[in-house]
Amino acid sequence: MGRSFIHDDFMLHGSAAQRLFHEFAENEPILDYHCHLPPQDLARNRVFANLFEIWLEGDHYKWRAMRANGIPEDYCTGKADPYEKFLAFAKTVPHALRNPLYHWSHLELKRYFGIDLILSPETAKEIWDEANRQLPELGTHSILEKFKVRAVATTDDPADTLDFHREFSHPSSRVFPTFRPDRAMAVDQPAVFNEWLGRMEAVCGEAILDWPCLIKTLEVRHDFFHQMGGRLSDHGLESLPFAQCSDEDASVIFDKVRNGVSASPSEREAFGALVMRRVGAMNARKGWIMQLHLGALRNNNTRLFKKLGRDVGGDSIGDFSQAEKLSRFLDSLDQEGNLPKTILYNLNPSDYAIFATMIGNFQDGTVPGKMQLGSGWWFLDQKDGMEAQFNALSAQGLLSRFVGMLTDSRSFMSFPRHEYFRRILCNMLGGEMERGELPDDFSAVGGMVRRICYGNAREYFGFDMP
Repeated sequence: MGRSFIHDDFMLHGSAAQRLFHEFAENEPILDYHCHLPPQDLARNRVFANLFEIWLEGDHYKWRAMRANGIPEDYCTGKADPYEKFLAFAKTVPHALRNPLYHWSHLELKRYFGIDLILSPETAKEIWDEANRQLPELGTHSILEKFKVRAVATTDDPADTLDFHREFSHPSSRVFPTFRPDRAMAVDQPAVFNEWLGRMEAVCGEAILDWPCLIKTLEVRHDFFHQMGGRLSDHGLESLPFAQCSDEDASVIFDKVRNGVSASPSEREAFGALVMRRVGAMNARKGWIMQLHLGALRNNNTRLFKKLGRDVGGDSIGDFSQAEKLSRFLDSLDQEGNLPKTILYNLNPSDYAIFATMIGNFQDGTVPGKMQLGSGWWFLDQKDGMEAQFNALSAQGLLSRFVGMLTDSRSFMSFPRHEYFRRILCNMLGGEMERGELPDDFSAVGGMVRRICYGNAREYFGFDMP
């Protein structure tokens, strides 16, 4: 019988790649600086009832594959029995060859449960029973320990109370909030904007009567996130809004939307640009990092959106023009002395070179790798996308200063994506060593690998960690 699919040298083609991974990458801790894990599950050490809950609940990557395999929606997001939903996924996996889900799924089964079987309808019951047998010992705190997760940064609205972040307690891990003020820009959706303002008023205990009150409230919440250990903001945008907007202009737009009238596209652009500049300045004053996730075309399927809402697998890569407005936004902050450490994430692979050259425009010698090209994100967090990111950053900047991988996931089964990333990185560098494109110097190349896996992120983010 041949070796397991997920074996010690999985995806490591050559002795140099294997040595880089096993000596310099494999045992490094994890700093998962961007994810969507539920803080309540972290705080309360959730124990999952079955393999469906921990593996399929809320995972739109899997739902997309299942729909493509002809699986009815009831077995993806509907009311079907948990085992029947799992079985529907097991029927899909054999058709997912060359999809990253095939690699991820088997890596996850091996690392969480020691299961070597290939998932299929024939093995589904055995896998279900064995995983469920082990799950009572795999609460969320045990998972953090198992994968040496030193810190997790969740994604949180300014109106969130952060009560669960306060409640979380673990001797070797920390959970930090991330400030995500996207709703502050939703002036084209009065119902959404005003409902969010109501939640902000409730959490702050003050009325938000006008534009100055809004900015004051954002500053108050930003301060609170800082007190709770937060050191990042995050912004999910199609592209950076950039237009001239004075405080007087913003006040007019605010009053209009507060009265239930939608802002025009040009007004939304101007208002959003000013919000972003103010948040950028808040970040700079506190030494925070600004994350810009750009390029997603969201909620394409109206039927699905009306039935299920956001983040259910109806999103795709967009083809928005990025360079000019991104440049003007970063330049405006830089001119004012308000440009914080910044990570640019592109969702369209054609934007890798644009973003890689853009960060070089604003490196200023104050912090190593101040401006970062973010890791392959969402549709790009797979082998081709990661290698394209490595190549773009290496060609235009310093790969050695890269802060590495994140899960960007809602699933507690996703921590092996860090291992997947590390194997791909080591395989690329090891191959180049064997071809003579990099020196045969494991101290230099291995040291870079180790820093990318953990050390750079620990230094860059400045979290208060164990």
